[in-house]
Amino acid sequence: MEGCKKRVCSWWKSSSSSTRLLGFMVPLIVALLLVVWGGSGSSGGLFSSDYYPTVSIIGTQSVLKNSSGGGSEESVASPMDGGERWVGGGGEREEAHSDDYIHNRSVSLPLAIEERESTAREQYVEKGESSMSTTNRSRVLPFSNETRAWPLTSRITRKFSNLERLEAKLQQARTAIRDVHSGNLSHDPDYVPDGPIYWNPKAFHRSYLEMEKHFKIFVYEEGEHPIFHNGPCGSIYSTEGGFIYRLEISKFRTRDPENAHIYFLPFSVASIVHFIYDRGAPNPWLPMKQTVSDYVDLLAGKYPYWNRSLGADHFMLACHDWGPEISKSVPELFNNSIRALCNANTSEGFDPSKDVSIPEINLPGGRMNGLIGGPSPSRRSILVFFAGGLHGPIRPILLEHWENKDEDVQIHRYLPKSVSYSDMMRKSKYCICPSGYEVASPRMVEALYTGCVPVLIKDHYVAPFSDVLNWKSFSVEIPVEEIPNLKKILTGISTRQYIRMQRRGRQVRRHFEVNSPPRRYDVFHMILHSIWLRRLNVRLHGIEDS
Repeated sequence: MEGCKKRVCSWWKSSSSSTRLLGFMVPLIVALLLVVWGGSGSSGGLFSSDYYPTVSIIGTQSVLKNSSGGGSEESVASPMDGGERWVGGGGEREEAHSDDYIHNRSVSLPLAIEERESTAREQYVEKGESSMSTTNRSRVLPFSNETRAWPLTSRITRKFSNLERLEAKLQQARTAIRDVHSGNLSHDPDYVPDGPIYWNPKAFHRSYLEMEKHFKIFVYEEGEHPIFHNGPCGSIYSTEGGFIYRLEISKFRTRDPENAHIYFLPFSVASIVHFIYDRGAPNPWLPMKQTVSDYVDLLAGKYPYWNRSLGADHFMLACHDWGPEISKSVPELFNNSIRALCNANTSEGFDPSKDVSIPEINLPGGRMNGLIGGPSPSRRSILVFFAGGLHGPIRPILLEHWENKDEDVQIHRYLPKSVSYSDMMRKSKYCICPSGYEVASPRMVEALYTGCVPVLIKDHYVAPFSDVLNWKSFSVEIPVEEIPNLKKILTGISTRQYIRMQRRGRQVRRHFEVNSPPRRYDVFHMILHSIWLRRLNVRLHGIEDS
């Protein structure tokens, strides 16, 4: 040993400085290689980046990565994906809540990520499918002759309910309607709304196209004729029976309630009154209201949809004057549901923000044959015309001031049998449409059919489709207190303005025509569109738009 020390010391003294430095570095390099080689088998080093979750964006999906615990990865999916979540490297499935990021670890996504998630949802709605993004990562460690393939990252897609996906589509429709002025409308071969008869023709057109694209209605199949799935089609209540019949064979109907935006209660108030009403009963309202109440109770017990929204995504339709009163049989039906009513009287609880005013149309024989058309304005010799009974508070005032008082103002209680009612309308420039016992009247549509400008004399009335149509552009509204000045008001309208209103009335007539089968933009589709607009305004409890 002593001899070895002497030889080392002798070599150190006799060698150059570079040789001595090499002799010092070689052992250090060997020791470092041994340390690196031994540490490559473990990923739990103190400075391992696996400890920290990182956020990245791939394509249109927000991806939250955390390589601790097997390199798990979570994709925040669109509500339109509808698929199950995939968790864990073993391919097992489990249900997960929307806030279960990184396996129940609370991580808040940055604002940019949330915005991209919203974009992904909207893109899905357009494409009808999800574009999932995943990554297969492999990493080669330095100073190693072994390539280590990391485990295939698991994929977790958020599971959205049908209701959430439907609400996402409705939100896209709202956005398309709101942003209509920033884009070009699609070509429409049938009709493009235009002109002053519409409050906003472009928004209406876009909304109508969105309705055709998305709107689905579930018709409850419970109930039997003649009260349910039935109604009059050939009287002043024809709107009621005609709508029920046409909806049940319509493309808007879905047989799957999970895919429906709204649910229809297919009872006919006119049929209830005809078959159940007993004038001599102690309480004639009770059996009629009990019929509706029992029906809603049946549906609420059999399906989850009524209780889910307390009726807010349900609607009824009635053209009988008693429709508003019978709807009171169920408080949620009166207060929450969409009520499509001919008797759209705000003094009796009609709420324009959720209820729909529909036209009362008298169809003798159930068809429009012979009802459409009339002479040009220059061939109409009568200034204004009305004939009808003394129903309600307004008509007696009208007849008191004008019956048989003026040749230009043809106001009659009843016409002689030799005089045709429709011919008188075709000869008149203006046709008076006063309220009767209730505010609804078929005279408004009859006037439009015959080319006569409607004169509305009504209190507390919401005109049909007035959320879309500007009635002041093609009709005249006169307050009840102005009835004595009727002729003065009408003669004060210039010929040019009258011709404009008459021409607009012919244009708007298409929205009140009854067709079998229905045609685009006719009265059936306009009723649906009004219901569609009310459904767009509904936010179901617990559902938020992205």
